[in-house]
Amino acid sequence: MSVKVEELVREEHPMEKLLRMDRIPHIWCPTCGLGTTVTALAAALEQLELDLDNVAVVSGIGCTGRVAGYMKLDSFHTTHGRAIPFALGLHIARPDLKVIVFSGDGDLISIGGNHLIHTARRNVDLTVICVNNFIYAMTGGQVAPTTPITARSATSPYGNYEHPFNLPLLAASSGAVYVARWTALHVRRLTTAIKEAITKPGFSFVEVIAPCSTLYARLNKLGSGLDLMKFYHDNSVIRHGADLKEVDIDYQSKIAVGKFIDIEKPTYIDCMNEGGKRAFGDKYKPYGGGNGGN
Repeated sequence: MSVKVEELVREEHPMEKLLRMDRIPHIWCPTCGLGTTVTALAAALEQLELDLDNVAVVSGIGCTGRVAGYMKLDSFHTTHGRAIPFALGLHIARPDLKVIVFSGDGDLISIGGNHLIHTARRNVDLTVICVNNFIYAMTGGQVAPTTPITARSATSPYGNYEHPFNLPLLAASSGAVYVARWTALHVRRLTTAIKEAITKPGFSFVEVIAPCSTLYARLNKLGSGLDLMKFYHDNSVIRHGADLKEVDIDYQSKIAVGKFIDIEKPTYIDCMNEGGKRAFGDKYKPYGGGNGGN
């Protein structure tokens, strides 16, 4: 790309306000799904007309973790598996901020799994966007806690035999008040889900099914990332409010998508303030303004 064209792209890009254009083009593989997911997040923030000075994005390690460097927001690229506790600390210190965790299934569900379930249990006011590509994509294509049974990976060359997590069920049973799943090709529906998750007081969880074009698709002979993305989209069945025990993902099968959980429950800070009132009565000064600091 010539310098002149590159400068023009930076000036005319429709999401220039939300992206660090000096770091564009990104390093993600073509058709991996991460680009469209970031587009959905940027569109959601733009449509919500939030004060971007009061929005922060936190990511962990892996391909998805790079988003913290591309969004023009206060951002934190944290250590492996620690995106959620980092975001929790940020929220407690600055409850006026809207904190979004954007990371992958390996980072959030494997090494970071305990952090996810306990932060959901506490109903901390965070939005977690988990891009699930069924594999450890950046570190060599190892089997992940989301890899479907029979799918091949670098560490399961004859097919995975471990039962994968059902992520919506995991999040909801841990205490999340908002749970949705869409594919990376459901851009408008995904944008709506992210908007709803961001504005929902409490722990919200959005799973995004996205292809790994370089490793998962190649190891399983599934064509290109675009082939795989189209397969996920075309084999999705919208099931709002579905029984979450029935939304497991089997290898190259139908995928239940939709908004599964949307309930009301006091947030962590709400409960902390209630505890303070019980202990100290009128002398207690509420922390964060209640309602998760919103």
